[in-house]
Amino acid sequence: MRRSFLLAALLLAACSSHAVPKAGDGSEAATAKSALLPLVIRTAKGEHRFDVEVALTPQDQAQGLMFRKSLPPDSGMLFPMAPPRTASFWMKDTLIPLDMLFIHTDGTIAFIKANAQPYSRDPVSAGVPVAAVLELAGGRVAELGIGEGDRVNWGPCATPQAPADEARDALNFCPAS
Repeated sequence: MRRSFLLAALLLAACSSHAVPKAGDGSEAATAKSALLPLVIRTAKGEHRFDVEVALTPQDQAQGLMFRKSLPPDSGMLFPMAPPRTASFWMKDTLIPLDMLFIHTDGTIAFIKANAQPYSRDPVSAGVPVAAVLELAGGRVAELGIGEGDRVNWGPCATPQAPADEARDALNFCPAS
């Protein structure tokens, strides 16, 4: 029953997204289809917050960040894996370099592929089951000193002071330390 409720909440989150501008209006959000979710990466040097899109549906996950011409430095796209699985990504039809972070079920970063090359058809994988994959603008991992083993949280546990939001709260990821 709880799983059905969570699935319904996730679908609600996908449907409660911000307005999508028409393609060709000059907006990089033209392909955005999901609500923004707060995400925090905790490193030895501190923490950094991102507001990320969430690719919930198989269609959203297949589209990912393809055809985007840019990605703001504090944004990205999160690909939740429920249940956790070995995920493999490629850069076909992706115009910009991306940093890919594969996240263990305990919230630690299992593997980082920095500056994945645009248009590459070479698969990228951590080789182990993961709870999610996070894509950031290429170079952000190095710029912020993010490394394997650093911790990632998203949803209300990432920003506990934020007002409650039922759709966002359904995507909560607060693994135990």
